[in-house]
Amino acid sequence: MTRDIPVAALAAALLTGCAHQITSLPSPTASIVRAERTFTFTTIEVPGARRTSAQGVNDGGDIVGFYVDSTGVTRGFLLKRGAFTTIDFPDASFTEARGIGPRGEIVGSYRMPGEPTLNFHGYLLKPNGDFVPVNSPGHVNTIAQRILPDGTILGCRHDNDFNSTMRGAVFGRRASETDAYSSMHNGATPDLRRIVGLYNSASAERADAYVIDDGVFMALAVPSSTMTTAWDVNRAGEVVGSYRDSTGFHGFLLTAAGFVPIDVPNATATRAFGINASGAVVGAFVAGGRTSAYLATPAASSSVASRSINPAGAASSSSPSFSP
Repeated sequence: MTRDIPVAALAAALLTGCAHQITSLPSPTASIVRAERTFTFTTIEVPGARRTSAQGVNDGGDIVGFYVDSTGVTRGFLLKRGAFTTIDFPDASFTEARGIGPRGEIVGSYRMPGEPTLNFHGYLLKPNGDFVPVNSPGHVNTIAQRILPDGTILGCRHDNDFNSTMRGAVFGRRASETDAYSSMHNGATPDLRRIVGLYNSASAERADAYVIDDGVFMALAVPSSTMTTAWDVNRAGEVVGSYRDSTGFHGFLLTAAGFVPIDVPNATATRAFGINASGAVVGAFVAGGRTSAYLATPAASSSVASRSINPAGAASSSSPSFSP
């Protein structure tokens, strides 16, 4: 470990940006029209895991996430060229991998033994295997969610609750915060002109997604949903997330053409967490009472294809650190 990466606190201030507005996507506050995009779904499961969830994918197709092992411990993973690598922050009892940069930099969260489940600490894992803590000075907890090409990290900070003290934050030299209540930044375009995330109303009546375009905060709610969360955005500004309606949980993609539901075939619940420049989406789904990860790639055919693979290689259970 080398040094902490701090975030500057800008109380009650939204992000500032360029003077011109983003126009490639429909306004999140406008009526969202239904669009179509066909995907090929691939199931991803860490060998021997009780459950697997994919959280992020970079433009090279490398996937990160976390899994629960046979003993009930949550551990991070990297899936690269068909092989799994386990990610454990040194001496931690809990590790998640949430985002991966273009050069293989990984960010996520960990918890030390004996800490309450409310506690999360951020980390940056360099390609050489070095862990760097990511903390917000003056706050107890930090979640590192995404990393941009220039090393900027997004996530949130909180103290002893996930409500009044939780704020979406940008970490690093472009550090800032939003004043949205109980919020979390989950992704951004490389220039930070579009940031997406989630927040709760102060009355905790419902959770919704948000989009911050050039510093302008806009709520995003999927039509007829009871809850919407935005989890990532690619360089083209396409947003992925999840929503709940009367039939359960679904993933979604918001493109220039409109809103595209994402449902893994035969799943009882689907969530979308990450997207890359090619439009590949990763997430998690439930089928037969089991939670598995998936990769959804845009398909050329008009039908939805689905397949299941067990990528070569197994997740290491012995090494406490990242091995490229």
